[in-house]
Amino acid sequence: MTTLPRPSTDLSAAEARRIALRAQGFLGAPDRRSGVRGVLRHLGAVQLDTISVLARSHELIPYARLGAVGRATVEDAYWKSGAEPPRAFEYWSHAACLLPIEEWPHFAFRRRAYRARPHWNHELPYGAYDQVVKQLRAQGPLTATDLGGAKRTSEWWDWSGAKVAVERALMYGEVVCVERRGWKRVYDLAERAIPTALLHDELDDAECLRRLVGLAGRSLGVGTRADLADYHRLKGEQVDAVIADSGLVPVAVEGWSKPAWADPEALAAPPRGRHRTTLLSPFDSLVWERARTERIFGFTHRLEAYVPKPKRVHGYFAMPVLAGGRLVGRVDPAREGRTLVAKQVTLDGPKAVPAVAQALVEAAGWVDCTDVRVERVDAPELREPLTAELSRALA
Repeated sequence: MTTLPRPSTDLSAAEARRIALRAQGFLGAPDRRSGVRGVLRHLGAVQLDTISVLARSHELIPYARLGAVGRATVEDAYWKSGAEPPRAFEYWSHAACLLPIEEWPHFAFRRRAYRARPHWNHELPYGAYDQVVKQLRAQGPLTATDLGGAKRTSEWWDWSGAKVAVERALMYGEVVCVERRGWKRVYDLAERAIPTALLHDELDDAECLRRLVGLAGRSLGVGTRADLADYHRLKGEQVDAVIADSGLVPVAVEGWSKPAWADPEALAAPPRGRHRTTLLSPFDSLVWERARTERIFGFTHRLEAYVPKPKRVHGYFAMPVLAGGRLVGRVDPAREGRTLVAKQVTLDGPKAVPAVAQALVEAAGWVDCTDVRVERVDAPELREPLTAELSRALA
């Protein structure tokens, strides 16, 4: 049985919450000079998803922290531009994520594991792998369509041989996604796209894990073993093997039943500053892990996009509302022309009304909407106060 070190610091639940908010970029003045790239480096991973309601999730993440940053600016900050090396790469982290280019060496352990993997969901046709690598080497960056087709039929899962091959090469690290065109991946050889100083798998598994656990701790501020493992989808035993050398320090948090670790820099200066009021993507790293979200905010968050419509409680793409360092409600949004539609709004009491109205109006402006319409409020008595607050904010 592993003996856990004695906690070096006791934190109240409120202190832990503020540390987590600051670590995720929601407390204090945002670092506008470093912009979207700074957000990506700070978080260490930004989740990608095909769903686009107000915007795609990778756009919503910097918006939530920086405010109404231009959407073209967001795209330019992530993807390869002209002769410049890519600023990020896509890989499996918490899920399919954008990762800072500097983290390429840290995922050597996962690339090795994929190369050694005996079974895959898609069968790799004979010769297809060598063919796509040869084609990329000769022709430069290409989409799966350019390589011979992404799918064999209209079914989303029915990949062509070329798509299977290039995705396998991406997991192995021989190929990298350098940009997106119309949401299609553009692939290139890693040897051509990744800066030479980073293009190596020299770090052994233990060193990769040590660095990723340390980075997860800094991005979370404070977290349990499960929190640290979930950030880059590591195994608990992998965290156990390196936590002592990760640079994180053991702490005890009021109300947390499990041991926790914190970033020592987060403990050195108490979090201060202004809280952000914003809509959050359901894929935001602040609310990635349901148990952590419930522990820190007393808020149960679940994406219902894949839940049958009759069984949805809060809506297809219900976005948590952050205000004053707390999660105070949800909005399931849509757009009709230049109107942001709040199809369903859930409020944590009357005090949440001004914050939800503020978050809706700011989001509307960001996506070039000039009006906000509320269709349903779970607490009917709060509908009139909310619409009145929106009218004032929009006037």
